[in-house]
Amino acid sequence: MAFSSAKNLVASAAGVSTDQFEDWRGAWRTATAGGSGERLLGFIAREGGVAEDVFIRKLAEAMGWPYVDLQKHPVPAEVRNKISTKVAFQHCVLPAAIADGTLQVTVSDPFDAAMMNAVRFDANMPVTFALSPQAEIEKALKKYYGVGAETLEELGEGEPMELEVASDKEITEDDQEASVIKFVNQIIWEAYKDRSTDIHFEPAEDELRIRYRIDGILHQTPMPPQLKRFQAALISRIKVMSGMNIAEKRLPQDGRINVRIKGEEIDIRVSTVPTVYGESVSLRLLTRGKIFLSLDKLGFAAKDEALIRDIIVKPHGIFLVTGPTGSGKSTSLYAFLSAINSVHKRIITIEEPVEYELKGINQIAVRPEIGLTFAMGLRHILRQDPNVVMVGEIRDGETAEIAIRASLTGHLVFSTLHTNDAASAFTRLIDMGIEPFLVASSVEAIMAQRLVRTICPGCKVEQRVELDYLKKIGFPEEEIESAKFWRGAGCEECRQLGYQGRKGIYELLTVTEAIRPMILNRTPATTISQRAIENGMRTLRTDGWTKVKNGETTIEEVLRVTQVEEHMGALVGDEKTGIWIKD
Repeated sequence: MAFSSAKNLVASAAGVSTDQFEDWRGAWRTATAGGSGERLLGFIAREGGVAEDVFIRKLAEAMGWPYVDLQKHPVPAEVRNKISTKVAFQHCVLPAAIADGTLQVTVSDPFDAAMMNAVRFDANMPVTFALSPQAEIEKALKKYYGVGAETLEELGEGEPMELEVASDKEITEDDQEASVIKFVNQIIWEAYKDRSTDIHFEPAEDELRIRYRIDGILHQTPMPPQLKRFQAALISRIKVMSGMNIAEKRLPQDGRINVRIKGEEIDIRVSTVPTVYGESVSLRLLTRGKIFLSLDKLGFAAKDEALIRDIIVKPHGIFLVTGPTGSGKSTSLYAFLSAINSVHKRIITIEEPVEYELKGINQIAVRPEIGLTFAMGLRHILRQDPNVVMVGEIRDGETAEIAIRASLTGHLVFSTLHTNDAASAFTRLIDMGIEPFLVASSVEAIMAQRLVRTICPGCKVEQRVELDYLKKIGFPEEEIESAKFWRGAGCEECRQLGYQGRKGIYELLTVTEAIRPMILNRTPATTISQRAIENGMRTLRTDGWTKVKNGETTIEEVLRVTQVEEHMGALVGDEKTGIWIKD
């Protein structure tokens, strides 16, 4: 196609003059010279303020080419195999269909002659072309071929090998090893883009499964089928990056990787454990810039926030945060410390590990291998004249006893416990061997928390819920008539999940004069909890219902993360929720 004809078609689809097109093309050349890598048509669509799919659809219509919606167009394996993985990824093309002995290939740039010649040569059969947005083709390539498929194809050109190197300099000297580096980098990059908090490499007999944890839920990532062949090389590469001993495969190891992605510092904690089919590797991604949340952004009810602000400025006492792993306890504690951090207070923390660095606060990392445990560190912290002490976790009676005695000698202590609700923390401390009178006199408050996924704002729609179902799950009956309910319908922004991001729900139990005698008498946690509710405590589920009414999350999310009440029995988690979308 002559350049002048192509120029006219693109300008027409973008709704601009050919002169404007020439200006944009010049700007695009400048951007690509600077390493942008953006394609011309995507650049023009963006500059023209037109959605790329709308622009490509108009261009296809002007050229008389088919437009393929890849979200609604499944591609069978026999069609995908007509084009090599290398050509598909290198030129961003996807085989779509075969009809009458002709292969239809979707492309995003109909004016790339080199790409078309490469596709025709690789296919070795008659080829016709159709148009789709570049972003949609890239998503489809990852879906059908798997993340890093083109890199593994390069690896497949040689025999799989195990890395036995100690530095990146040595690794890059071998092409195959360089491909391993590239593949691991792609996995981390995809996890970062998907807002993952964890990456799990899980070996099985016939596959190496890779899963991302996004908003607290595990999702399996599409991977090339030949990935298992390179399991040893990939795991060795991760061990090299994290400073582990790559020769040791029989014992668990821990390591750490520091990377920078788009100017953002990412701290990756790496853990390996030996399994039947090889070492399982877990990577936890910690983004330093995202932890500094102020109290008013954590999602507390106004009453609870006011109580917390009163507690964290007390001169002494213990404030415990409870919940399972990954429920945001550390985030809350860091927010508390940030709120009271000043030149007039000496704040010291002991953690395992130090997840985020706070300016102006002295932070100690636990190192059990040399004897620096929570208990030992806490003992020495008390000789450092602190005003406030934060203990990452109370795991044993010795640490608990030192923390409590520290609170009784004029220190404010923050820490965490693993219990299901706030009231159970009293029972847990007493089970650790702490005398009830010490617990009653030192603990000022306990906060239980969970994280619920929030509804994606891009696909949020109203829904209607059956009245009987709301009554069965314990939704406040006086608010049923006025409440509105929402859910996410699913869109590209949220990976069709309907959720994007997370927010905390909380249960704050303050130790009052009515509660202290119950602790002394070893009253069951359920009874203490009931008394606290009578005194105004909001339970996790009650706080969850508030966030449902505010349109922040869904009923299903609150039921998923909160404890099952006795009167609900097996109803919670029942798939027959009676929920439907309003017409």
